[in-house]
Amino acid sequence: MIKLLVAGKIKEDYLKKACEDYVKRISKFSKIEVIEIEKNIEEKMLNNLTIKDHKIALTIDGKKIDSIEFAKKIENQFIYNPNIIFIIGESEGIPQKVLESCDEKISFSDMTFPHQLFRVMLLEQIYRSYKINSNQEYHK
Repeated sequence: MIKLLVAGKIKEDYLKKACEDYVKRISKFSKIEVIEIEKNIEEKMLNNLTIKDHKIALTIDGKKIDSIEFAKKIENQFIYNPNIIFIIGESEGIPQKVLESCDEKISFSDMTFPHQLFRVMLLEQIYRSYKINSNQEYHK
């Protein structure tokens, strides 16, 4: 199962619709769950993580990878872990204790993105990964 553990909720309808669309597309390949946390972020995030999960922090200082590497990472992690959890923090970033509990950190860019928009970008890349791993047309 893929989980997104995210700080905050999306307020803009167009971003909500984009997220819903990608969740629907991804669900054809895998179970997916988006967990939104608004208060006591650090504590609630830590409560949603287990030893069995492969935890990936999305942070600007993480390792940069391309879409093909991202697809391979998703495919390979399911061999060893029942869940992959992607963590998106607040505008101040991911709480330190949560970062320390992560197995790895990934960065999509040196640029800073609003976390609501970044959620759409992450979902799109997860969908793209499944298309790549299934040798289906989509990725170019």
